[in-house]
Amino acid sequence: MKHYEMSWKSRDGLDIFAQAWEPDIVQPKAVVCHVHGLGEHSARYTHVAEAFSKEGFVLFTSDLRGHGRSAGPRGHVSAIEDFMQDIDVLFEQARSRYPGLPLFLYGHSLGGILVLHYGLSRKPDVKGVIATSSGLRTALEKQPLKVFLAKVLGSLIPGTTIASGLDANGISHDKNVVKVYQEDPLVHDKASLGFGKVMLGVTKWTLEHAREFSRPLLLLHGKADPIAFPSGSIEFAAPLKEKCTLVLWEDGYHELHNEPNKAEVLKTMTLWMDARLQEG
Repeated sequence: MKHYEMSWKSRDGLDIFAQAWEPDIVQPKAVVCHVHGLGEHSARYTHVAEAFSKEGFVLFTSDLRGHGRSAGPRGHVSAIEDFMQDIDVLFEQARSRYPGLPLFLYGHSLGGILVLHYGLSRKPDVKGVIATSSGLRTALEKQPLKVFLAKVLGSLIPGTTIASGLDANGISHDKNVVKVYQEDPLVHDKASLGFGKVMLGVTKWTLEHAREFSRPLLLLHGKADPIAFPSGSIEFAAPLKEKCTLVLWEDGYHELHNEPNKAEVLKTMTLWMDARLQEG
């Protein structure tokens, strides 16, 4: 597997850190454009890239603005269009570096919301979309004060940051994964009130428009996810019927790709992508 780091400017001039992992073959099958979750960063997906690489896929990803090694206030976004344009650029960079290769879009948690919203609003030319543990229904619903603050103060003092409230113990049954996450200097627990206000509107709109999703879709979710509730993925999948493949993992926590059975989870993803490629 070959690894490359790179950077580019967002449409509004922020420095965005990106990286790619390529299989050791002359011609990869496809490029998987990846969007990570809130508070984390792309380097946490090296083992995912390894699994994809063994099956002939490139993982092409960047740190979201306000995350990891990318610029921007931690955990803040002014409008959903900022994220959408960042994914636009991610695709532009992927097409430039891998001309002619089929593309997939894959997002986790916050990234899961973003790729679903992107699929609805941009209707990208991709072979399929994968969303794992999408945060369409979350523990935030049990924190009415934070919802109130985001709705009321998100417009008045959008840059004010509060703790995201994410419980690291809910990401994986693997205690070592939790420990590494907690000690990772590039991981943060910040979310601005402006970000909260934006995402409340985005999740509502995305669920309301689910039936309009037109690309092949794979939704994965753990039934025991205490951070992003599986009900969100179930609700999104319901109107799509055979256009969507929904896989629920009985005891799965939030980061299915970091659970003890992660090899099975990742194999489910690569087999699904192979099937989409065979459809032509």
